[in-house]
Amino acid sequence: MEKSKNETYRFQRLYRNLYNPEFYWLVYKNIYANDGSMTAGADGTTIDGMGNKRIERIILSLKDRSYQPKPARREYIAKKNSSKKRPLGIQSGDDKLVQEVVKMILESIYEPVFSNKSHGFRPNRSCQTALKQIQNTFTGANWFVEGDIHACFDSFDHHVVIDLLKKRIDDEAFIQLIWKFLKAGYMEQWTFNRTYSGVSQGSGVSPVLANIYLHELDKFMGNYAENFNTEAKKKHFSTAYKSSVGKAYRYRKKGREIWDSLSDEEKKIRCKNLKELKMIEKSTTPYVYNDSNYKRVQYTRYADDFIIGVIGSKADAEAIKKDVKIFLQKALKLEMSDTKTKVTHTGDRARFLGYDITVSRVQTLQKASNGRVQRCQTGVVKLYVPREKWVGKLIEYKAMKIKINENGKERFVALHRGKLVNQSDIEILARYNAEVRGLYNYYTIANDSFKIGRFANVMKYSMYKTFACKYKTNVHEIKRRYCRNELFTVAYETRQGMKTTTFYRDGYKRKECATKFDNVSELPQFSRYAKTNTLKQRVERHTCELCQKDCRNLVIHQVKKLKDLKGNTEWVLLMRKRRRKTLVVCPECHNLIHS
Repeated sequence: MEKSKNETYRFQRLYRNLYNPEFYWLVYKNIYANDGSMTAGADGTTIDGMGNKRIERIILSLKDRSYQPKPARREYIAKKNSSKKRPLGIQSGDDKLVQEVVKMILESIYEPVFSNKSHGFRPNRSCQTALKQIQNTFTGANWFVEGDIHACFDSFDHHVVIDLLKKRIDDEAFIQLIWKFLKAGYMEQWTFNRTYSGVSQGSGVSPVLANIYLHELDKFMGNYAENFNTEAKKKHFSTAYKSSVGKAYRYRKKGREIWDSLSDEEKKIRCKNLKELKMIEKSTTPYVYNDSNYKRVQYTRYADDFIIGVIGSKADAEAIKKDVKIFLQKALKLEMSDTKTKVTHTGDRARFLGYDITVSRVQTLQKASNGRVQRCQTGVVKLYVPREKWVGKLIEYKAMKIKINENGKERFVALHRGKLVNQSDIEILARYNAEVRGLYNYYTIANDSFKIGRFANVMKYSMYKTFACKYKTNVHEIKRRYCRNELFTVAYETRQGMKTTTFYRDGYKRKECATKFDNVSELPQFSRYAKTNTLKQRVERHTCELCQKDCRNLVIHQVKKLKDLKGNTEWVLLMRKRRRKTLVVCPECHNLIHS
């Protein structure tokens, strides 16, 4: 741990860690449940058939240096709110395992030194920790610099990647393995294409390599802030506020001196006057912000998206934008997107990670939960749910269409979802609940998280219409049939008997982010690599779970989803009964399953 924190220390003999069979079982345990684990690479292989023999074969090829990563199979996935598509590289089964082990080694080296300002693809960090950091540190900012790196993952210079790795790693064999991953190429339309730059999105090592690469930007911004920030005070009391405080103090002091000599009526008048003076004090702006000599810069990054908060002039913000652009070009050979990188006044809304971010400029009084009146300070960062996000989700799910009435106003019309009609009642309800809860969970820290309630209301009526379509009736009849105490309720059968569940009804209140990020870099969490590995234990029992034959060469058969299992063969019935996506079998049974 101490060596990892020392950025000048160079690690040696890392490659030999790839000879440890335990690591392959550990990473298999972490990825086998992922949806993409059973997606075949260019050679048609997946992680199905995992076993000791396979691990021994991989380790042997690493030892004699004959291991060569297969080209990734390139697919394209649609980008949100864009006609463009994002390239995704699907790795072969063996490459997924080796890359996950390499990722584990790199994370153990770099996590302790990664910046606290970086949140993408890191343990115990998320979009919400990035947004909460902005809310806590961007207070009083005048300008946002919304940063976006053009084609970031596809533009990483391979030589820069290797040079950065060599600063911390003194192991040529390990470095050469990284080179092999970078130069593996990809298959598209059955044609092999070489890779001259970038890291394949979808590979196991691409997230940690991206953070290693962009850690240089994090360090640059840290040094930039030290030079940019001034020692001047952020704020000082305004003359008007000091005057109002003084008047209230002197009036209260004088009242104490003469209190005993006052009549009851005079005491009432004096209390009323003092209350008015206190209200004047509370309504007066206490601080004068933004001394021209006071300057600060804050920065937060999630993957290739970053945002900078500036306390200073617009010229300062434009200069920061220019300096960052020059640094990316010269040091990292990356280009900032001119169309997506812009300077925005914090009174307007900046878009980051799907949230609208602004800085409050309103001085108001409000009553706290204890009944006391308190001032809402200016300069507080506010997070909002963009309307087009939740409306866009409704349209994406085909749960709604928008009609324009005669007055030109929009009207939301809930729609039934034909693709769900053939599913069971509990599956339909679970689908709607998952979609509502998913959007709310993401926007739970927004100041206007209650707006998700409008999204949920349209989803509820879409669900009513889906059930009505399923049973060829109307919404009124569906409500009469399913609603109990105004709650839409579906009964379903389990091994313990009949149970019921309802449409989501837990509210849409704003919540604080539960994840702390202040000290994550100091104590990386790798507990997921240390838990008991039941998969390996099942293999080491040396008993085929299908035919019960004793076998020293067991493999793990795996399926994508249990609900996709068809037929009534012995192995299908066994997997359904155990409710497991894996089955440890002998080679003969494995061949029989695939025959």
